[in-house]
Amino acid sequence: MTQTHPAETISAAQPASAAPTTGQPYEYRRAPLVEPDWTRFPGWRHISRDQWESAQWQRTNCIKNIKQLRAVLGDLVGETFYADLEADQKALATMSMLLPPQMLNTMVPFEAMTTDALYADPIRRYMVPVASDRRTDWPSHPYASRDSLHEHDMWVAEGLTHRYPTKVLAELLSTCPQYCGHCTRMDLVGNSTPAIDKLKLTLKPVDRYDAHITYLRAHPGVRDVVVSGGDVANVPWKNLESYLMRLLDIETVRDIRLATKALMGLPQHWLRADVVEGLERVARTAARRGVNLAIHTHVNHAQSLTPLVAKAAQTALNVGVRDVRNQGVLMRGVNATTPDLLDLCFALQGEAGILPYYFYLCDMIPNAEHWRVPVSHAQQLQHDIMGYLPGYATPRIVCDVPFVGKRWVHMLTEYDRERGISYWTKNYRTSIESADLEALNKRYAYYDPIDTLPETGQAWWAAHRDD
Repeated sequence: MTQTHPAETISAAQPASAAPTTGQPYEYRRAPLVEPDWTRFPGWRHISRDQWESAQWQRTNCIKNIKQLRAVLGDLVGETFYADLEADQKALATMSMLLPPQMLNTMVPFEAMTTDALYADPIRRYMVPVASDRRTDWPSHPYASRDSLHEHDMWVAEGLTHRYPTKVLAELLSTCPQYCGHCTRMDLVGNSTPAIDKLKLTLKPVDRYDAHITYLRAHPGVRDVVVSGGDVANVPWKNLESYLMRLLDIETVRDIRLATKALMGLPQHWLRADVVEGLERVARTAARRGVNLAIHTHVNHAQSLTPLVAKAAQTALNVGVRDVRNQGVLMRGVNATTPDLLDLCFALQGEAGILPYYFYLCDMIPNAEHWRVPVSHAQQLQHDIMGYLPGYATPRIVCDVPFVGKRWVHMLTEYDRERGISYWTKNYRTSIESADLEALNKRYAYYDPIDTLPETGQAWWAAHRDD
């Protein structure tokens, strides 16, 4: 298959990086963070620093459609790109466009903005996907699904997923300050698109939150709550603080993690005085009660890290948040090479004060095959990044296997590389398997992207496409 703007090719036998003839396979060079000049864009030539650093200005000027993007970029980008983007939005995109100025400003940050440069940009590849990015032979894996991890199936109350024995995911809302093309919760988060009619939360927020607290009080075996959505940065602060304080009143809750890509995509929010002061109140209460409070963000490329992001992370740590950690996603054309991954991890840990924690394989959602990498490639990446970073800052690369959960990529039980099928086992039951006596004896399958398989494997899938 030929694509107009392909991501790097990945095959089952290809190593993640090729070593030079001399020296180390990867050479570290410190790269201090820089805030790109937003006035290079025609639509922002007269935007002051005070405006740029205002969360309200950032939210008001989020780019939601092609007309608004064109108004910012002017004639720097040609009509072919806009037509390509429109084709994707009309037929293929699982997420609508929502792009804060902060994120657009990290695209093509230090060279002339041109059509080709924007096409090639790693942030653009996942934040502003276009039709020519996506595969036409296998746009979706045959086993792809809109709720690929079955989180909705495991709701024990609206928005509360009880998947692991001691942990729950609390989805407080279904919106974010920014929408990522590869979002694993594309069945719930964001506006409906022509390709996906989204699931809707039906309860009033206060009733949803009450149901969460009631369940957690009744289930003392749950000690860890990931507070997410959507993105907690979209929850009005007084409501979020109230929810967190109620969690802290539950004696058996010992870990609380706030999930917010906005720490990177909209750091201005986390630098607002009322948010900082409120976060300090929550952090002090958590410390007094011996609860670990952390922030988990989602950065996929070193370009996304700027001084404002580092300031937001450091501010959270200064007011008492125990850790700020990063959970990224491996994606072709974005970060699925050894240099890109190490550059990102050094920028996170060394420059922004954010701990590299996890990198997930991109989940098996519709129209995502051009992003996904095979398990074998992830295994090679884990091998190749070892020994460069401090041990505590060396991320684990994990596969989130349906009905199993997060597993290090070397933990598979069996691997059919020809057909790209890996098999995994688990040691606990989810909330919907309490009566399944065989749940711990089963092998659960995960599937590599078909275009990365050898020809015989691709032929097998083609023959079984409609099975």
